[in-house]
Amino acid sequence: MVTNQRRRAIFTALSLYGLAVLFISYFAINAFTGERGLRAQQDLDQQMVEMKTELARLKDERAIWERRVALLRADRLDPDMLEERARALLDDVDPRDVTLLLNPR
Repeated sequence: MVTNQRRRAIFTALSLYGLAVLFISYFAINAFTGERGLRAQQDLDQQMVEMKTELARLKDERAIWERRVALLRADRLDPDMLEERARALLDDVDPRDVTLLLNPR
């Protein structure tokens, strides 16, 4: 009878410790791999860095386009630049222009 109570006490203590270990390990695993865990935070930080570099690249590209569009406004339009660009796009040459043909190597 004494051994039966002793076994029950030991088994109860071991099962409580085992349950506590499972409970703690569940939360520890979720702290690392869960939806809001440490790995998820690292992934979010990496995405943030990538997005910031892309934002900087897009801002530079936008500034380039804004400069190009500003040159086409009526108050800033340079006639010489417009003529040069039109000739380049249309492959047009004025009869009064002097053309030099170069041999491509």
